[in-house]
Amino acid sequence: MFKQLPAGGYAGNPPDFPLPKMVRTYVEVIDKVRTVKPDNSATISLRRREMKIWREVWALPQGKAWSAPRYQWLWPSIAEYCRLKALVEKAPDANATLVAQLHRYRDQIGLTNAGMRELGWDIADDEIADKRAEAAAETKDKPASSARDRLKAARAGS
Repeated sequence: MFKQLPAGGYAGNPPDFPLPKMVRTYVEVIDKVRTVKPDNSATISLRRREMKIWREVWALPQGKAWSAPRYQWLWPSIAEYCRLKALVEKAPDANATLVAQLHRYRDQIGLTNAGMRELGWDIADDEIADKRAEAAAETKDKPASSARDRLKAARAGS
């Protein structure tokens, strides 16, 4: 039996990000001497992106499951996924190993179909949202009435 996760996502607050800030650096070369220096701008930019991804993944249906005490052991892996995703986004030409690791994290934390199956999760059907979408599609397919048609309808109703 699969645990049904809410199709609408998780509305609760995510926990604090469990990883320390990663300090980004650059290499400065002066008179053939290489010095590694902190890059404050890159450090701040990476941290902001990590936090945004952290909030986004916690808003997914999986966030509901992760919030349960029995899945707190996944929180560091979720944070590592967020960090790695932010790093790969900052370097689109990142090596294939990092990109492959992202997929492994997605499996481990239940962000893929295979990962959800492994964890015993399924996303519940949202019948109300499905009906709203159907109604919107039907309305969209109907031709718009003309001013003359609306006037006829108004006269017929009086």
